[in-house]
Amino acid sequence: MSTVDPAGVDEERLVRRFARGDRAAFEEFYRRTSPWLVARLRRRCADDQIVAEVVQETYLAVWRAAGSFEGAAVGGSAVGWLWTIAARRLVDAFRRRAYHAQPLPPAPNVPGAEEQALWGTVGDRVGDALQTLAPELRQVLLALVLDGLSVRETAVLLGLPEGTVKTRARRARLAMRRALSS
Repeated sequence: MSTVDPAGVDEERLVRRFARGDRAAFEEFYRRTSPWLVARLRRRCADDQIVAEVVQETYLAVWRAAGSFEGAAVGGSAVGWLWTIAARRLVDAFRRRAYHAQPLPPAPNVPGAEEQALWGTVGDRVGDALQTLAPELRQVLLALVLDGLSVRETAVLLGLPEGTVKTRARRARLAMRRALSS
């Protein structure tokens, strides 16, 4: 086992090190990224139990798949890779929950808690403008602006080509400008 000197070691190098079995590198990667990951997941899910399960499943998957991380060689970041794994695990958790849940009556077209909180924070005019966006445009805009994801990370998260993300982001911004200027 080697020891990790956190100074000067980026997350991509840590992944490569724990891919070779360096447990200390994995622990350092977890220490650096888990608070961010938990905060990001809580933006998408209010259930702390699901968030905890997703975090555990994500880091287990990261440990197991570290050898397949290509990282900077293909322009990807370790944190983006981590988020991609976590987002997929969160979707899986939602699917499991929906599968085991009793069918609910159709919900009215009411925004989710995250969107309601966002609209309350940004003010009535911006909130109203966000509500007028088509769901696919709002989804891209929220990922880019609220979550602070890059175009590439948004594309991976939403399963879209990068060009589609850019197009939808531009359309969303133009629609927001129009709505806010009237």
